[in-house]
Amino acid sequence: MPRFHLLLIVLWVLVGCSAPRAPVSSELTVAAAADLTPAFQEIGALFTERTGIPVVFNFGSSGQLAQQIERGAPFDLFYAANKNFIEDLAAKGYVDPSSMRVYAQGRITIWTRADQSLHPQQLHDLVDPAYRRIAIANPEHAPYGQAAREALVRVGIWDQIESRLVFGENVAQTLMLADTGNVEVAIVALSLSVQSSGSWVLIPAELHPENPLIQMVAIVADSRQYERSRQFMGFVDSPAGREIMQKYGFVLPGEIRESAR
Repeated sequence: MPRFHLLLIVLWVLVGCSAPRAPVSSELTVAAAADLTPAFQEIGALFTERTGIPVVFNFGSSGQLAQQIERGAPFDLFYAANKNFIEDLAAKGYVDPSSMRVYAQGRITIWTRADQSLHPQQLHDLVDPAYRRIAIANPEHAPYGQAAREALVRVGIWDQIESRLVFGENVAQTLMLADTGNVEVAIVALSLSVQSSGSWVLIPAELHPENPLIQMVAIVADSRQYERSRQFMGFVDSPAGREIMQKYGFVLPGEIRESAR
């Protein structure tokens, strides 16, 4: 090989090796189920205050967030509202299996605005035609919608009210539909109900045993923030994090009944 060509190759390799790489973002990007919105906003602020690590949250339905991860969304952590999404992503290689852990169990409620005259006390009350529109999260991709659908089927009223159902894209949007008066009642997460100004009634967990809302977290396989991700997971599980999670009605590991795992 002519020396001139060899020199060009050597120079090209050296330039390639020394070229500056795109810096790793200092932010930790967390994809989180919509039911975590108020709790994680509080936890995220406290985590940043104590560690100096900024956290950016992307809240949404677990199914849609899982699809985004499969399409290469630059998330570091995924907190799902149903462990099935994490387990499926792990099987496909999109999350680190060694990082998977259950972090909470969610509950569902019947929610209405405090200033309206109708306040159902049980699911059977929704058969009343006065409830012209009833909102649940879309059961096609939202775990809280799946739990709501199962509960309505189990009490035997799904067929009677199906034509009056309105689907929110996630459980937070579902609450907004009721809070803005677009529907008379909604089935939403306890974690959103307790911080709202509305009236709510807890739905027995026995009514949705096939969708017990066991919630799981894992680190995304392509994350470049592995240690910080571990640090955030540890903070959620710390006394400070657990106190906040309990404040919003989450059932924590150790308190989850074995039958629901």
